[in-house]
Amino acid sequence: MTSIAALYRDRDFLPLRTRALFTFGAVAALHAAAVVLLLAGTADGGGQPLTWGLFLTAYLAGVKHSYDWDHLAAIDNSTRKFVAQRQDPVSVGFAFSLGHSSVVTLAGVLVIAGASLVGGLMQDGSAGNLVLGLIGSGVSGLFLLAMGLFNGSAFVRSAGAYRRARNGAAVEPRDLEPQGAVARLLARPLSRVRRPRNIYVIGFLFGLGFDTATTIGLLMMTTAASLAGVPPFALLALPVAFAAAMTLCDSVNGMAMLRMYRSALDAPRRKLGFNALVTGISAVSALFIAVITLGGFLHAALSLDDPVTEWLGSVDLGDAGLLLVALLLAVWAGAALKGKAFRTQ
Repeated sequence: MTSIAALYRDRDFLPLRTRALFTFGAVAALHAAAVVLLLAGTADGGGQPLTWGLFLTAYLAGVKHSYDWDHLAAIDNSTRKFVAQRQDPVSVGFAFSLGHSSVVTLAGVLVIAGASLVGGLMQDGSAGNLVLGLIGSGVSGLFLLAMGLFNGSAFVRSAGAYRRARNGAAVEPRDLEPQGAVARLLARPLSRVRRPRNIYVIGFLFGLGFDTATTIGLLMMTTAASLAGVPPFALLALPVAFAAAMTLCDSVNGMAMLRMYRSALDAPRRKLGFNALVTGISAVSALFIAVITLGGFLHAALSLDDPVTEWLGSVDLGDAGLLLVALLLAVWAGAALKGKAFRTQ
């Protein structure tokens, strides 16, 4: 235990590969816990087909939920912030999804325990649903707005440096970092987000809204399975499987974003345009989602009846996340192919 505590204290000085192994080791532990709970719940042989089907459904729900656009934007923009500050944040995706799935797991445990409170929180229009929804949307909207503006400052600087570099000017490392009035203005609000582990709290607050069909569907499925007589251990396996799938996908996404942004900083002259483009996409996506989220927040909080905030509150970003991933990976692949062609000339 002493050696583990020492490793944790010195984690910032560990090699990137070692920290990545610890992160994915934690993801593997969540998967193992889900399987153990499932096997314990089906040890008597009763209801195995139904239980295994529910387990697979919960796991796939976690995969789908990890690609919600607002979650991707939070992980992407947070990773960009840390990389710009010369950190190697291997666990941003893991910390965010663990915080988010903690809410789902806790709610699932309460459902299994027979707490009627969770059922009330899932009902649209109830006081609990409204309060938690306002917390979740308010925090996510403000966080994405701050991150979008922070990375927008980096985009302005890197785009300017790219134009100067094309005219023969030297590239300074600070040209790739967020600076200027906007970055200084946001330095204090974002000062507490100094390490990837701080993103856990952001993920937890994101999850309080119970605002996605995937989350509500999982909890309703757990409720129905409980009423159908599925054993308690097997029921516990459902939210844990959801958490395992989401942490896996979000950890992979966070590592991909880290590699993408590090590659932009490792060879700034050749990849300056790539850095500007990817940073711009990240900033715009965060600002776009912040507008939608905060518009829905104002519509619910102030009981507005105008068509603009009503439409913003009804937008579902759950199916659009893959578009953001595809766009970022396409830019990354294009930059890699261009760099390879450049080296072979």
